[in-house]
Amino acid sequence: MKHFTKPLLLLGAIAGLPLLSACSDASDTAEADAAATQQEANRTVAAALNDLPETTSFNRAISESQLGSIFDGPASYTLLAPNDAAFEALGQEGEALLTEEQRPVLVGLLREHILPGHLTPESITQALDEQDGEVIMTTLGGGEVTFSREGETITVTNNGGSTARLTNGATAAANGVIIPLDTVLVPGQPPED
Repeated sequence: MKHFTKPLLLLGAIAGLPLLSACSDASDTAEADAAATQQEANRTVAAALNDLPETTSFNRAISESQLGSIFDGPASYTLLAPNDAAFEALGQEGEALLTEEQRPVLVGLLREHILPGHLTPESITQALDEQDGEVIMTTLGGGEVTFSREGETITVTNNGGSTARLTNGATAAANGVIIPLDTVLVPGQPPED
């Protein structure tokens, strides 16, 4: 028996070498992700959203829609969060969405900006590279959004043809990710020329 012990140990050590390099590659990738996406691992999405400077309007819309408590729970979500300029571009229609009478419409709109799971811009980029084209995901509202890339710019388009660009400043929290957008994805909006 002792005759086989040393070759087995050596074989086990050799077999473990690729695992070590794979682990190092994974930690390198995680470090790169951390550099690109701000990490808020000890906070919930709801808490992180409260402190983001350019998503005040989105945060207000989440509050008015009474969806905020979802983002304090254990389930993981990715918020495609239109920045303040995107909400301002809606003008009076955007303000009307924040009234109590329009709450069902607001909830429907916001659910189309929420994806299940923990998706960072880096993981979306990786999926686009692996798919060699578009990546389609289902929103919490049951619609679909399509991610695509032109050069370094990642865009997301809804079923109605409304398109937004992912902007800098994604935040990964303990239970999800907030990815700022430059446009509100309005359902039924015709594609731009």
